[in-house]
Amino acid sequence: MKMGEIEDGEVDHITADMHQKCTLVYESSHGINDKENGPIMNTVFQNAVCKVYRFQTVDSKWMLVREQMAECTLSFSIPKQLIGLCIQEDTCRIQELKDLGELSPHWHNLRKDVISRYEQIIKEYQDTLVELEKLTGPSFKPSCSKGQKYLEFIPINLHTQRMRVTCPRKTDSCYDVVTVGAPAAHSQGFKNGGLQKLLSKYESEKKSYSTAYQCIYYPPEQTTKAREILSVVSQLQPHITALADQLLQSPRDALRDTLKSLEDKTEQFVHALKDELVKSALLALHAARPGYVSKSQTSAPSSPPEPNEEPNVVCNNVNSSQTPLKESKASPVRSDSIPHHKEYDEEEWDRVWASVAKSLNSVIAMVEKLQEQDNNNQESTPCQTLADVITSHSPDRPMDVVDWRDQLGVLVQSLKECVLDVAERARHSVIFVLLQEAACSTAQGLQLQQRRDTVFSQALTALACGFVMRLYAGLEDKGFLRQLHAVGLVAQFESLLSTYSEEIGMLEDMEVGISDLTRVTFRITEALSEDSASLTPIISGRRDRYTVEVPLPHDAFQTLPDELRQGKLLHVIPVLFNVGINEQQTIAERFGDISLQERINQKNFEILEGYYKSLSNTLPSECLPSFQTQTDIKELLETLGQNVVTKKRKNVEILWLAGTICRRMNGIRFTSCKSAKDRTSMSVTLEQCCLLRDEHQLNKDYFVRALDCMRREGCRIENVQKNIKCRKYAFNMLQLMAFPKYYRPPDGTYGKVDS
Repeated sequence: MKMGEIEDGEVDHITADMHQKCTLVYESSHGINDKENGPIMNTVFQNAVCKVYRFQTVDSKWMLVREQMAECTLSFSIPKQLIGLCIQEDTCRIQELKDLGELSPHWHNLRKDVISRYEQIIKEYQDTLVELEKLTGPSFKPSCSKGQKYLEFIPINLHTQRMRVTCPRKTDSCYDVVTVGAPAAHSQGFKNGGLQKLLSKYESEKKSYSTAYQCIYYPPEQTTKAREILSVVSQLQPHITALADQLLQSPRDALRDTLKSLEDKTEQFVHALKDELVKSALLALHAARPGYVSKSQTSAPSSPPEPNEEPNVVCNNVNSSQTPLKESKASPVRSDSIPHHKEYDEEEWDRVWASVAKSLNSVIAMVEKLQEQDNNNQESTPCQTLADVITSHSPDRPMDVVDWRDQLGVLVQSLKECVLDVAERARHSVIFVLLQEAACSTAQGLQLQQRRDTVFSQALTALACGFVMRLYAGLEDKGFLRQLHAVGLVAQFESLLSTYSEEIGMLEDMEVGISDLTRVTFRITEALSEDSASLTPIISGRRDRYTVEVPLPHDAFQTLPDELRQGKLLHVIPVLFNVGINEQQTIAERFGDISLQERINQKNFEILEGYYKSLSNTLPSECLPSFQTQTDIKELLETLGQNVVTKKRKNVEILWLAGTICRRMNGIRFTSCKSAKDRTSMSVTLEQCCLLRDEHQLNKDYFVRALDCMRREGCRIENVQKNIKCRKYAFNMLQLMAFPKYYRPPDGTYGKVDS
């Protein structure tokens, strides 16, 4: 059990005979029997490998270290759900395009082409789902399968790594990290770069495509706005209709509460849809109808006006949320479609908005009149019933129960029709915007969408795994739960990719995939039962916004704060830091370009710093975990900020600082390289030994031997074998010479192996 004496001087590796004196005392490759692993954990984390060590502390006592690595069942369930949602969304897009109605021949043909492309994506995604449903066996995709087309949505080698430490001077501590191959489209290759480069090039060329296809060029921010408007329409219009129906069913004394909700939702609806983009798009759609004749063109299909050439008409029908919509003098005009006449009435959109304002104000006035009557009745005849007081239908006299419901019903129906009319017009207008974006995308746009879906699926699956693991670990931590609903969690992705050759494309894919995670929210729900199906996270939403629902058993759910039990949406702030450490990074630093790495680190440092400011302004420091090392988070951030702007080769201190800050702020830790196998193993084991040294007084004389012991006998060498059926890290001598000192494997554990 006792470690051998270390030789004098600095050593990088333990020799073969020292291997016999390693501190491995227990090994289990099948299952976990720990008290923290109940039905919740076993639903998501399976096929665990466990290794247990004893290490000596500075005061010659012993600490017990338990290392556990597990596969995550979400590796397949999340991508399959996501593919299904993409199929559903694209099917809806096809129907929306068909619902635009009759278009001129030019636009009709473009619409046919776009629908054909969506059908192609749907067919490919359906085929992928069929193949995934056939799979059985391990709950992870090995690195040797990263180029398989039908597995492109599945993250590479996704595993969880947990280290539990028991020592005399401190209560048990757990440290978690999720390891996953860099989210990237390996099956599509990196000959032309990754997503970041391809999207930038695509946007610069899209304007020329729009000219060729006689479309309006909409910059990314406007197409994003169009998708947001479409999402708002889909959410708020049914909600307003439901509240209007609820108003009619409410008791007379409860009308005011329901009306307040109806007012709020209607005002949100108005503010979201009165964007100038909607009005300009309506005019563009009118110009695409049959029979439209442009004043400047009488032959070829007309090209609608550019968005910035539209008249600057702003609808001011809505005041602040404390005041109702103001009634417009314009008479309401409603129709089922955009008028098919040569002269387009630009004021029609304003009149439609006025009809919403007028209808809502009529409902408000009616309810206020009923309340006034009730108040007068209570003051004059408090002992009489309402039926005794009501005697007439006259406007000057109280109304009977049936009469007021009928009259209010007419007003509510008018409001519902007006809101539906506005919603349909807005929906058609922004769908036409998205049609033009898709029309000028050509095949390149289709490939980019598929690539982005693929990368996002891998990133989202890893995030969902990390969120679930962090939530399960923090269910009894009141400070963590408060932080979760107040400011959200930071998710720190550590990448070891080089900025040379194909790995540049991988890093460009990863950057976009991690950034797209800002579109994801989480919600905690109560599971119907404790079986696996009920405890599996569920995804809903569209490409512009996804929500992951994480079910908890009844007992665990009831202990949560009210905000979480009420279904508050929870945010995760993703950040990415990259430092290449292999021989390819040496080439990049000496002869190539590392600006991509520098830009990523600087940008994400600013995001991390912004999160810390929000966290420190919202929550007391007592909500954060305590550590033995007393360095302040603010001081750590300052040091990290200095390092990201310092020109230093293979500055791994950036990774150490970012990881430390993440743990200090209750964050979720991820570590990645190309396959999450070799370089990732070196990083994870180094992080574990650093935690033992800094937080649990691991004797510094035994640091290197503890590090090599974990790399030689620990869970990560098991991960290598799971991926390539070989207990050797895939390094060669050139890589070993290029690696920073503490990222080198012990003697005898590496060899030239294809990865």
